[in-house]
Amino acid sequence: MKLIVPAEKMVENRKILFLDRDGVINVDTGYTHLVEELSFVDGIFELCQAAVEKEYLLIVITNQSGIARGLYTEAQMDLFHQHVITHFTKRNLHFSHIYYCPHHPSFTGKCLCRKPENLLFQKALAKFNANPIHSWMIGDNERDVIAGKKSGCKTILLGEQNGTQADFQIKTLQEAIELI
Repeated sequence: MKLIVPAEKMVENRKILFLDRDGVINVDTGYTHLVEELSFVDGIFELCQAAVEKEYLLIVITNQSGIARGLYTEAQMDLFHQHVITHFTKRNLHFSHIYYCPHHPSFTGKCLCRKPENLLFQKALAKFNANPIHSWMIGDNERDVIAGKKSGCKTILLGEQNGTQADFQIKTLQEAIELI
């Protein structure tokens, strides 16, 4: 899918740091949704602070198929997000938006918002009139990388997976600070 932001509406220098949630912002415990499960990936606050200093908007794009699977509700996910936001706000860090896909093809059918599709990226780029060429996607799964690339962003894969299409692969979020 191609970017749908009209060139005349794009702010040439506005840029976004897209972040996957589970595995990049918070430790992924498997369908993470309980506040008591919330712990943060080492380096996430430092990365986001560096990004804000470089004038990036912070936007989360996350697949939350646990909703479609009936493992938790949107209200439970919203409560979890509020706790994440609170921890970031205490550090004077703010997300411009948190986009999520509640679908899973086995339960709700195919959709365009579940990564590796990139509808949520397109919505964010259009809403914030941002330039994908100057934007980054950081994820811990190849589907994050694919969605970021489809959107025209540079991509970073956190972890040691083989055969990635990412522009960069890192072991720690600290390494991403030097890249963005």
